[in-house]
Amino acid sequence: MLLPSICIFTPYFRIMKIHFIAIGGSAMHNLALALADKGYQITGSDDVIFEPSRSRLESKELLPSQFGWFPEKIHEGLDAVVTGMHAKADNPELVRAQELGLTIYSYPEFLYEQSKNKTRVVIGGSHGKTTITSMILHVLNYHQIPVDYMVGAQLEGFDRMVHLTEENDFMILEGDEYLSSPIDRRPKFHLYRPNIALLSGIAWDHINVFPTFENYVDQFRIFVDSIVEGGSITYNEEDAEVRRVVEASENQIRKLPYHTPEYEVVDGETMLSTSEGPMPISVFGKHNLSNLAGAKWICQNMGVDEDDFYEAIASFKGASKRLEKIAESKSCVAFKDFAHSPSKVMATTKAVKEQYPNRKLVACPELHTYSSFNPEFLKEYKGTLDAADEAVIFFLPNPWPLRN
Repeated sequence: MLLPSICIFTPYFRIMKIHFIAIGGSAMHNLALALADKGYQITGSDDVIFEPSRSRLESKELLPSQFGWFPEKIHEGLDAVVTGMHAKADNPELVRAQELGLTIYSYPEFLYEQSKNKTRVVIGGSHGKTTITSMILHVLNYHQIPVDYMVGAQLEGFDRMVHLTEENDFMILEGDEYLSSPIDRRPKFHLYRPNIALLSGIAWDHINVFPTFENYVDQFRIFVDSIVEGGSITYNEEDAEVRRVVEASENQIRKLPYHTPEYEVVDGETMLSTSEGPMPISVFGKHNLSNLAGAKWICQNMGVDEDDFYEAIASFKGASKRLEKIAESKSCVAFKDFAHSPSKVMATTKAVKEQYPNRKLVACPELHTYSSFNPEFLKEYKGTLDAADEAVIFFLPNPWPLRN
């Protein structure tokens, strides 16, 4: 008697092999770490890697054994190459990848590929996008709602700035308007195709790439028009340029305005007005209260009701380097803030003076980008430090280019 045969089919899962050109950037190394955790085989190169990227890559055995560019690392066995803005168009590894006809992604292109089957939530704007994205992630994390994400700052309670899975339904993306890669001159946020979007503000920035204000504003028009049909744009109606851009768009999307909620500062503490009465919060300044309003509406679009949002946001301490308190004594308190553009400098200075009206405010902005030194753009800083009692300007004569 013949026994019935049993066939067992074992699925074959091929490990994806990805090479990073300029793996040491703040965004790039976080993406590399996220993909390594996802089971991808990661290699990378860079000519210099600073902390904390260096230690974080080393802990996962992803730190290149030698610094520099090595075309021999590029081979036909790679599934894709991801390149960051730190690499130049003539980078030897990039040239080799082009010669072999390999799939080459910019950082935002690859994020889109990872999220194209998810609901993409993209936070854009000249200012506030990191804080708003951070607020949203804090609220979702507080309520144990799992999402994929990419944010431009380290957050308390999060291991890194990028998280990617196969199973999560939402992908939260901070939508930067800077260029995607040395061979893709499109702004990053043009590539994400959001289902749900937010636009916090428009104030001329990145003059080295967008030489006129009108050219800069055009990038936000393209962003709004890139929203998936039937999607939504939550926008700051108090920003005249944002209002013009959104209301002029003929894209078939829902347009949801928001504005700064009522609040007051009592004995150095910001109290947010809610339906349940005044609620103390850790962040302060009109711009951050506006950010909070935008974050609330996005969370509500994602299924978090207002009461649950307020419960979670009460414990939000802020994103790294965004009005981050670094020291305090009985007579002095010091903050650092990643606020290089004129609109951010003004908002930060006003916020600190409003929070501490009876203290002497010394503001010390560092001009270190190429935009800041442009004679046509420098005048945009006029009046940005008026709220300070004393202003000290620091600059580096030979600024280093920013890394992504």
